[in-house]
Amino acid sequence: MKINAVDLFCGVGGLTCGVQQAGINVIAGYDIDPRSQFAYEFNNNARFILKDIKKIDSKEITNLFPDDTDIKVLMGCAPCQPFSTYSHKYKNNENTLQKMDLLDYFGQQVQYVQPDIVSMENVPQMVNEKVFDKFIQILNDNNYLIDYKVVFAPDYGVPQKRKRLLLLASKLGEIKLIPAQFNKDNYPTLRDTIGNLPKLKAGDTDLNDPLHRSRNLSELNMKRIKQSKPGGTWRDWDEELLLEAYKKKSGASFGSVYGRLEWDKPANTITTQFPGIGNGRFGHPDQDRALSLREGAMLQTFPRDYLFTQPELGGKYPISQVALQIGNAVPPKLGEVIGNSIKKHLEEVANV
Repeated sequence: MKINAVDLFCGVGGLTCGVQQAGINVIAGYDIDPRSQFAYEFNNNARFILKDIKKIDSKEITNLFPDDTDIKVLMGCAPCQPFSTYSHKYKNNENTLQKMDLLDYFGQQVQYVQPDIVSMENVPQMVNEKVFDKFIQILNDNNYLIDYKVVFAPDYGVPQKRKRLLLLASKLGEIKLIPAQFNKDNYPTLRDTIGNLPKLKAGDTDLNDPLHRSRNLSELNMKRIKQSKPGGTWRDWDEELLLEAYKKKSGASFGSVYGRLEWDKPANTITTQFPGIGNGRFGHPDQDRALSLREGAMLQTFPRDYLFTQPELGGKYPISQVALQIGNAVPPKLGEVIGNSIKKHLEEVANV
């Protein structure tokens, strides 16, 4: 049985990487960001197509599938910033409103392509949005059986306290996400994931890995992180190091900001801001710095040798650009879970 997939909003290839690790062929990925092309094509056996989903015509994706394709899969993660808790206050921002309709265009391509299987990954808040209801209606109208749920990422081997919405839909029969593979007694931890990486100072780059690079710290922030304890808060600091906001009653809600992670627990959610200690609990457990880009990528479950920039650049690339690509990616481990769920479904359908 020849299964082929196309990845919409592919970015640097987190979903494609995971689905390929599960043994499903991905033909191509679409994305509007040209900076993602190198990482997507270098690390994955798939073609990168630089195009806005709004400009894909009705036959284009269908024509990508080889004639001998038995099962067509259309998958993707529409940019989730408009639906995240953090971005909710920007909901009426023009740029946010433009992004919110991207799931509609995903649904449009489902109608055009009529794939056998559809998979969608996004933030949990998506289920409360009208655009999600419209997407579900499109699937129902086109005779798909649907399963979706919000999963806790450590249950599926992702070493960060991340919740994600996973959706699967099939024209072939009932489809379900595979059962959780881990529990609180054996969740993958920070130590399991990045504990063997070389030590690094703030502002330095590892000579053998240009992605193992951390952002420099100001003198004040170096004092703060030196007084920070794994799992602790800014309350561990001397008073002269406190931000004015933390001295107010409202500052009590910022407990994880500037915090250190703990070795023997999953990390906090890796956002696009993880290289900065002032953006969340992104401090290294015992080195005086924030997470390096490589550490963030590995906590997202990218393979350790995954390249995000051309080797000839060495460490000469914008940290913020690569952090954005890593933080926005679907964790490959969740992509693998999606791929394995599809394969299990096809085996069950074949045995009916």
